[in-house]
Amino acid sequence: MANEDGAIQPADGHSHIDSSDGHPPCHRLRAGDDQRRSHISSDRIIRFDMSTKGMTAQEEVVHWRALVDPQRALILRPGRNNPCFHDVEFDLMADRNRNIRPDNYDNDVADANDHAPDRANHDAAQGGTAQLRDINGPALFHKVKNQKSILAIVISNSRVFAGTQGGELLVWSLETYELLYSVVAHRGAVLSLFVSNDGKHLFSSAGDAIVNVWCTQKLTRLYHIWSTYDVGDVFCVAYSTRLQTVYLGAQNTSIQWLNLSWNTSCVSPNLESHPLNRQNKFFDSTGPGGVPTTRSVLGGDILAQGGQAVEIDKRNIIQYAHFGYVYCMVLVRSSIHGESGEETLITGGGDGTIKMWRLAEDGIPGAIRCFETMENGDNSVLSMALDGTFLYSGRLEGDVDVWDLDTRQLIRTVNAHTADVLTITVGHDLIFTGGSNGWAKIFDRRYRCTNQWKAHDRLILASSIASYNNKAVLVTGGNDDCVAIWDIGASVSQSNMSLRNTNEDLLDSLRKLISFRTVSSQEEYAEECRRGASWLRNLFKRFGASTEMFNTDDNRNPVVFARFRGKNSGCENENRILFYGHYDVIDAENKQEKWKTHPFDMQGIDGYLYGRGTSDNKGPVLAALYAVADLVAEKKLASDVVFLIEGEEESGSRGFKEAIRRNKHIIGDIDWILLANSYWLDDDIPCLTYGLRGVVHATIEVESKHPDLHSGVEGSHMMDEALKDLIMLLAKLTGPNGHVRIPGFYDTIIPISQAENERYEAISKSLLCRYPEVAGSDELIASFKAKWREPSLTMHGIKTSGPANSTIIPHNARAAVSLRLVPGQDALQIQQAFVGFLNDQFATLNTLNGLFIKIDHQADPWLGDPENQIFKMLEKAIMEAWGSVGPTRRGSAAVSKSPLDSMTKGLASPKLSPVTFSTRVHDSSPNAQASAENGDHMQGGSFNRTFPRKNQKPLYIREGGTIPAIRFLEKEFGAQAAHLPCGQASDSAHLDNERFRLLNLYKSREIFKKLFGETWT
Repeated sequence: MANEDGAIQPADGHSHIDSSDGHPPCHRLRAGDDQRRSHISSDRIIRFDMSTKGMTAQEEVVHWRALVDPQRALILRPGRNNPCFHDVEFDLMADRNRNIRPDNYDNDVADANDHAPDRANHDAAQGGTAQLRDINGPALFHKVKNQKSILAIVISNSRVFAGTQGGELLVWSLETYELLYSVVAHRGAVLSLFVSNDGKHLFSSAGDAIVNVWCTQKLTRLYHIWSTYDVGDVFCVAYSTRLQTVYLGAQNTSIQWLNLSWNTSCVSPNLESHPLNRQNKFFDSTGPGGVPTTRSVLGGDILAQGGQAVEIDKRNIIQYAHFGYVYCMVLVRSSIHGESGEETLITGGGDGTIKMWRLAEDGIPGAIRCFETMENGDNSVLSMALDGTFLYSGRLEGDVDVWDLDTRQLIRTVNAHTADVLTITVGHDLIFTGGSNGWAKIFDRRYRCTNQWKAHDRLILASSIASYNNKAVLVTGGNDDCVAIWDIGASVSQSNMSLRNTNEDLLDSLRKLISFRTVSSQEEYAEECRRGASWLRNLFKRFGASTEMFNTDDNRNPVVFARFRGKNSGCENENRILFYGHYDVIDAENKQEKWKTHPFDMQGIDGYLYGRGTSDNKGPVLAALYAVADLVAEKKLASDVVFLIEGEEESGSRGFKEAIRRNKHIIGDIDWILLANSYWLDDDIPCLTYGLRGVVHATIEVESKHPDLHSGVEGSHMMDEALKDLIMLLAKLTGPNGHVRIPGFYDTIIPISQAENERYEAISKSLLCRYPEVAGSDELIASFKAKWREPSLTMHGIKTSGPANSTIIPHNARAAVSLRLVPGQDALQIQQAFVGFLNDQFATLNTLNGLFIKIDHQADPWLGDPENQIFKMLEKAIMEAWGSVGPTRRGSAAVSKSPLDSMTKGLASPKLSPVTFSTRVHDSSPNAQASAENGDHMQGGSFNRTFPRKNQKPLYIREGGTIPAIRFLEKEFGAQAAHLPCGQASDSAHLDNERFRLLNLYKSREIFKKLFGETWT
């Protein structure tokens, strides 16, 4: 009788349940048993004795699996098989073989549906099935009957293409379900169909060892392809439009290929080599009396349907590609083996392995070479489906394996069915599987079974998914001779609801991302960076993004690319937004235990999330991602959103420019650029950043020819000391008040506008009303201008050779120097002027030492337009999100005196003391920290609460720091950028106890959602 999932159990009294996993038995035949019993397990030799009508045939087979189609045929296929034998199929419709049909079949089918609900309840109790809506499954749109079993299905545009056991190729309209074409395409069962990426060509492979290529519009044959060797059945076929190459997987374990562009001009092959004209060892063997059956050679009728006949060259064959039949293959386009956009062929075989093949090897179009083998047990891989770089493989005995192709790791094994998974397809954030017992199942992205139903009376052999007329449909075919079209809209809606993640989900993701020690500056963490990037990419894929991993030069950390399609995608007035961020961080060792928590184990304390990268920049990146995920689930994402998340920002964005330029064709056109990689001026007032300084980092080195010397022995005025020369050279770079002496250094700076002056006035007014101890609006404005819109030169340190004692004359001295640049200054021009100035000044020292200048890194300054559309939309979103917040908590700390007390006089731009607003709100003293965390402000020895926030505009600010990628992205894509600071001034980025206020994380998500949900004009 039938088990709970509709699978047929044996009637011979044998128990075949594997106690280890509770799975039902494999359907196998065993030597010596009655040929009527087709459900007994075996791993010995099988002998078939069919004496009806005087015909006897014996075939020895090792480990062959028997799949029973009681109505039509007994099909033998291998598990862990011997590749030397072909499938054997017996026609059960013929009277002479009627006795092979199992006695218990009729009752088994009748009982199958009765026990299906029990199976559902059992699964739910075991936690394997969640939220079962209806055991009867989705609504059936339409059923199309046929005279033969449906073995292959593919959908292209508004048409359903199906291949039958009788060799027919059928085409139905998805609009009217009318049969448009019916062609006898093969002289064997059609086993596989494939539509090219451009939708122009249909490829069919069959049991007659032939691959045909058809025009999808008129169903006329274009090519008729066969192999030099006897390959048996051609189980699968795929086509690379880029390489114009057909790939096929065969029963004789080979993978073969044909480049159509190379072979279209070839001379037509001799038809005597055609598979239908070759001698068959079985059917053409000598009969009674030693006389073979006479067969006529087929000629013109082979090509009656037209098309160019092509024979695959012997050089285009890899024998024993698998140690078993090559059942399935897919093509994936990604950076799996290095270069983004390159195609990889993936095949699954009867040996239980999945192999990855590099295409176009050695410059030969279409040639392949295996570079990776993945396996999880020895059960045959019968079906595969791709979702980005997630690969789903259906196997014998019901498992579905989930592989991450980036890491080549098995993510999960889903016990999907208690019968073989013969077909699997992915779409609409759902996974659809079909089993050899006629049951179909739907799984969500968390691998929970959300629906199951009896889709066909017997085997489900094929499936495909599509959207037509705004409806999601699943098309299935089986050996009950019908094609079924199912309405899966309810399942899709349920999946979208399940993707609506809570803030708790966001925190879980952030905690996981923080746990990766993605320190780009230290080689020892390279693998950790790679794992973090892969995990982040998988998170994007989970929410429905198409993703790539852009490799960088010198094996630096990769760039994670992700693209979400908006509802206006492809429209004429569509705006595409690029969000830039980074997943690498500054290291945090915590050897002195200054951190409140372990820096890479995020902990929430008093409303703040502590951990390295919470604020810079992992928290804002995930806030943006979850905002887009919300809109995708709600079908409210207005425009395409592209994410570029790099892994080298903290190390000068090494390799980022080259990676983006190489993959610009994948990224596509960009209209607006957004980043969120900085902080407010204090802890209270939201800001928008419209300007950043650029930078030139350099190492200046002076070296003498002599070794390190003792000053008491060798020191004299005649000695050209490297350190002396370096100090004299550095002294020439700046004059009084930090004035940079490089000629032309200040010439191109953009003068301040009236609008910018008004923004400084607004900043001063807002801060002074909250910090009355800061006296003097003019001085405050001057200090901001000096740090934000005036260039500067900083000397960071000097290092020398030799031991660190006071008697050594070092032979080498080097200094680290940086120049901060402002809009109007070009980084390359400043670099050239800087190097030229140093060389000229060094020449005046009259020294025998040598000068070496290394430019470590440079980046252009950036100046945005606060009046453009993206800034105005961000301003609106900020006011809506933060305007509803009640009384705010001031994060300032007590200080002993006003920072303006130490203002110096006589400077072109007066300077504040080193105490800045960020240090004021996060002072290191215990009282100050307590004040900051409690949101209180001390004035005259007493604490005062802050006042309620009004619905005020954010402050428009500039910053003195540098983000190397922003100006580059603007130039590369011809798009304007905007910068949304998410964190507070007290976040302590790059310092001990980096933190991110929980409220800021949630509000950032809200702001991003408002922005990405807007319709742009």
